[in-house]
Amino acid sequence: MIDLPKKWLTSGLFSIALIFTSHGVLAGAKDDPLLFMLNIDKFEVRDGDDDSYALEADAWLGYDLNKLRLKVEVERVKGTNENAELQLLYSRAIAPFWDLQLGVRHDIDPQPEQSWAVLGVQGISPYFFDIDAALFIGKSGRSAFRFEAEYEQMLTQRLVLIPEIELNFHGQTDLSRNIGSGLASSELSLRLVYQVRREFSPYVGVTWEAKHGRSKRIAESNGEETDNVQFVVGFQAWF
Repeated sequence: MIDLPKKWLTSGLFSIALIFTSHGVLAGAKDDPLLFMLNIDKFEVRDGDDDSYALEADAWLGYDLNKLRLKVEVERVKGTNENAELQLLYSRAIAPFWDLQLGVRHDIDPQPEQSWAVLGVQGISPYFFDIDAALFIGKSGRSAFRFEAEYEQMLTQRLVLIPEIELNFHGQTDLSRNIGSGLASSELSLRLVYQVRREFSPYVGVTWEAKHGRSKRIAESNGEETDNVQFVVGFQAWF
């Protein structure tokens, strides 16, 4: 783990509080009120393993320009967390539909735990691709980069087809986590969403996960699978 001094965390949270407070004083509550949102992007059961599911969610509190955001990702197989990650971020609007994000990421699983500093951008690109890209800096010069993109194709007023891609890169090989340098893993998915209402949408879909390069060779030497196709059933929701 990164040994982040307590004074860094304290001063960071104090700075965010000052930003929110000053914003609330300078902007009228009616013009730009303090808002909260919880978004469950994925909560799904996956075939092939007992008790296998995945969760991706984020919550934010803030104003139009400044927000405090919490991101959660969990993959659980046979009662054990395969991956579990938290991100606490300060999000600042820098352009229409684009936010700059700074903060901390903590990996609970796989073990051993580790933490990263985060610098990222999130927004909607031309042609309405939803983009989330982040650079992670860890202990002993470790680095990683994650790129996620998805697109919502309306088939009818209620049916939406969502293709998605995720790419994970690492700057160094980490044998303790069976990760090689370069492009380590990817995930391609396709989900068919039925919008029961705007706040709740069940879906079915398929995902393909694969390891690449040195990560693939490490997995092969350990007798592990290097790719996997799964059918999924789940829902999206926001509050």
